Amino acid sequence: MKKKYINNNDQMSLIEHLQELRERLFIVFIIFCIITLLSLVDIKNIACILEKPAIHVKFLQLAPGEYFFVSIKIAIYLGVICSSPFGIYQIIMFILPGLTKKEASYIIPILIASIILFFFGLIFAYKILIPAALNFFLNYGSDIIEPLWSFEEYFNFILILSFTTGITFQIPILQILLGLLKIISSDIMLKHWKYIILGSTIISAILTPSTDPITQIFMSFAILSLYFSSICILKILKK
Repeated sequence: MKKKYINNNDQMSLIEHLQELRERLFIVFIIFCIITLLSLVDIKNIACILEKPAIHVKFLQLAPGEYFFVSIKIAIYLGVICSSPFGIYQIIMFILPGLTKKEASYIIPILIASIILFFFGLIFAYKILIPAALNFFLNYGSDIIEPLWSFEEYFNFILILSFTTGITFQIPILQILLGLLKIISSDIMLKHWKYIILGSTIISAILTPSTDPITQIFMSFAILSLYFSSICILKILKK
């Protein structure tokens, strides 16, 4: 693969750019396939990890082949998530030659921080939000009904909650971009803190599929923490 550097005087043709882009996308695709296949091989242990937050719950297969198709779905999603950092890296390496040093000093850390925050969001969902939501549903009506859940519906539940949490953890990235571009200053962000508290409550209610108050409180707290942390970063950057 041809290497390029920032401010390199050598110009690449459109065909060469497309060729490089194809090569980089092919690398990402190969990594995705490898991770997906490895996930399928070890799907039993992965399923046990996903089931761990649902203590005292018995999972049922409600249709022929349900567990098989869910296994494929889990492997694909893991392939997408785990290969995403490699994809971001390839994007960085592709756009890097066209950036000035100042642009690169901002864009590259932001892309890296975006990946880190997304994975922090997944961990936060798995460790805090999902157990809180499941605990609420298990305790509610536990003396009346026995929890027998479809594994596919359970996986869809934790998938949506994990993905929305990962997206929510991108709030600091958006704030820092707005601050760096001088669209909204940190002072204005701090000034409207009352509206942010109301907005975080509404957003948490929309993003949490469980609709239980405990999960919404945790999500709202996470949004506010991310929001005010970003303001502190912008204050340090004097934006």
